[in-house]
Amino acid sequence: MPADYTSNYVAVLVATILGTGMVVVSFTIGWLLAPRKATPMKLSPYECGIPQTGQHWQQVRIRYYLYAILFLVFDVEAAFVFPWAVVFARSSPAVFWAMIFFIGILCFGLMYGWKKGVFQWR
Repeated sequence: MPADYTSNYVAVLVATILGTGMVVVSFTIGWLLAPRKATPMKLSPYECGIPQTGQHWQQVRIRYYLYAILFLVFDVEAAFVFPWAVVFARSSPAVFWAMIFFIGILCFGLMYGWKKGVFQWR
């Protein structure tokens, strides 16, 4: 095993230890300096500056989760398609068919959401 190979792991180990140490020190300082006096105002939930009325727990429609999932699907698609387009000219036909398969899966998800009426705002 070459010496350069081990030095790469030593650098990663040192960075991990330093990063973990900085996180622990930050949390410790915050815990030591933070005020701990609990008031009713501090314990109340805060959202958009509007005082909460009604129950503390409310249901959220599944439609919002579907919007979030569809956004993530197409965000991940963009993250894969752009680098693929850069190396497409130098790659084999198998890469093209793999991307067609990937886009097909995404189109299936899009059609499923469309069929479920996710894209209709009510």
